[in-house]
Amino acid sequence: MPAVRQNRGMQIPAKTDYAIRALLTLAASDVSVSAEHLAQEQDLPAKFLGAILSDLRRGGLVSSQRGPEGGFKLARDADQISIADVVRVVSGPMAGVRGMRPETLEYEGDAQYLREVWIAVRGALREVLEHVTLGQTLRGELPDAVTRFTTESDSWVTRTP
Repeated sequence: MPAVRQNRGMQIPAKTDYAIRALLTLAASDVSVSAEHLAQEQDLPAKFLGAILSDLRRGGLVSSQRGPEGGFKLARDADQISIADVVRVVSGPMAGVRGMRPETLEYEGDAQYLREVWIAVRGALREVLEHVTLGQTLRGELPDAVTRFTTESDSWVTRTP
């Protein structure tokens, strides 16, 4: 029986994707938006979104108000919230290795320089995610840190082993 190969690669968790989508909907609104509306607007699971919104509130990215006029709003201007801010609030550090920060790792022998590779991966993620805001994303005004990758045709191709 042939071996089954699993190539999961680097993944953006659903929690992060859902959080950013909900925040973009909030950024597009001038009024408070209910969790139910956010879930319907972005076709997100309501219960999971409720937990995400709680994380976003605790992380200072949204505020909430109860009552008939209640709902959620961005806690800051959309141009002041980077995608990296969202990732850190809902998913933690951007480039952990086995749940550890890359700078804390030590490798020996043939793998002695692997830590530098993981540090570079974190730097590349920061280069993109720290330089694009919700506002820019909503308007489609993506900075060079993003568009320099999206204009390369190779970036649109999934590679398999």
